[in-house]
Amino acid sequence: MSIAQERRLVTPVPGPGSLLRLERKRRHVADGVGTTLPVFVVEAGGGVLVDVDGNHLIDLGSGIAVTTVGNAAPHVVRRASEQLAAFTHTCFMITPYDGYVDVCEQLGELTPGGHAKKSALFNSGAEAVENAVKIARVATGRDAVAVFDHAYHGRTNLTMAMTAKNMPYKNGFGPFAGEVYRAPMSYPFRDGLSGPDAAARAIDLLEKQVGAANLACVVIEPIQGEGGFVVPAPGFLPAIAAWAAAHDVVYVADEIQSGFCRTGDWFASDHEGVVPDLVATAKGIAGGLPLSAVTGRAELMDRVHVGGLGGTYGGNPVACAAALGAIEEMREHHLTARARAIGATMASRLADLRETHAVIGDVRGRGAMMAIELCAPGTTEPDPARTAAVAAYCHAQGVVVLTCGTYGNVLRFLPPLSIPDALLAEGFAVIAEAFAATA
Repeated sequence: MSIAQERRLVTPVPGPGSLLRLERKRRHVADGVGTTLPVFVVEAGGGVLVDVDGNHLIDLGSGIAVTTVGNAAPHVVRRASEQLAAFTHTCFMITPYDGYVDVCEQLGELTPGGHAKKSALFNSGAEAVENAVKIARVATGRDAVAVFDHAYHGRTNLTMAMTAKNMPYKNGFGPFAGEVYRAPMSYPFRDGLSGPDAAARAIDLLEKQVGAANLACVVIEPIQGEGGFVVPAPGFLPAIAAWAAAHDVVYVADEIQSGFCRTGDWFASDHEGVVPDLVATAKGIAGGLPLSAVTGRAELMDRVHVGGLGGTYGGNPVACAAALGAIEEMREHHLTARARAIGATMASRLADLRETHAVIGDVRGRGAMMAIELCAPGTTEPDPARTAAVAAYCHAQGVVVLTCGTYGNVLRFLPPLSIPDALLAEGFAVIAEAFAATA
């Protein structure tokens, strides 16, 4: 890698160059567009972000699980550059091109299940989720959509309705789309239920308050993202999927944050052998370029009338080329195995931290998608203040970490799978310092 894979602090974080640019941002960018760490990046790769002041920061966020293969992975850069030189756009709905079809073919091979599949490509995760709901409604002739506590599905009107957390995603933006119903999620740290028992609770509520005959689809994140990296208890997802299948309800897996090797499998649904009817993907699909998809059973996907799916930029040729490069990186470098190795390292370090710091109530996750939930010791009372303090210490010391969770008390770790072991170890050494310094 051309970028030295080391943490290097030349100035305070943020430095003078970033602070100067932050003033320019305040003048020209809407205040509603926030930033977690106001450093302006000029170069990135491996597990390092380099800011305008020359600081080398350890990246444990991957742009929220987007740069899974790294910020400038060779196959992504090569394929995207070649396509950029050939043409940037024609609109697939006007004159098609091979790249779009190639991505759909790959998605059919990689997503769970051996059945016949088709895909449609879009730009963002929210678009993918919204189009999955559209497909389910047309295919079933029903309107109702079931989602879960702590869910996050996007920022469009429909996906805001499907998202659980009010601030900052929903506050003041209503009224929202109707016919969205929320069921309790399996949250082992907080409910103590087995997977089957948690599923029975959710199913009972949906049957009583909505009725299976009225449901077009159940939309669920196999591991919740913004809601706190909640990993449902074993058996929960298979039970929900089986109930949906028994009642002709479309089971939609929102794999936008958990897909493409992030959890140590190609998709988080693979862990328990769950085969969704539809899969929504985005984030890690294209190495940082905007692309998303809905992939599903061919007979479901084909229920929508011609012209009912699409969008001007959906499946942009450069983004499709980047996706093919990202998949090539994942295959060539065995990134599912790499995610499992990174996950084992993070789980060990976090378990050690939990032994020392009673504020860490739970360690959870899978593969390179790990989190800790901070609570008042011996309770489940959230401690968002300590969470923010730990994150702030890490940022000042040149380690990019992200917070999440319904209660704002979860630290999540999403390192790029290209991060070197030594850099990962150094990042977690700083996290340990942060807990000691904020005790």
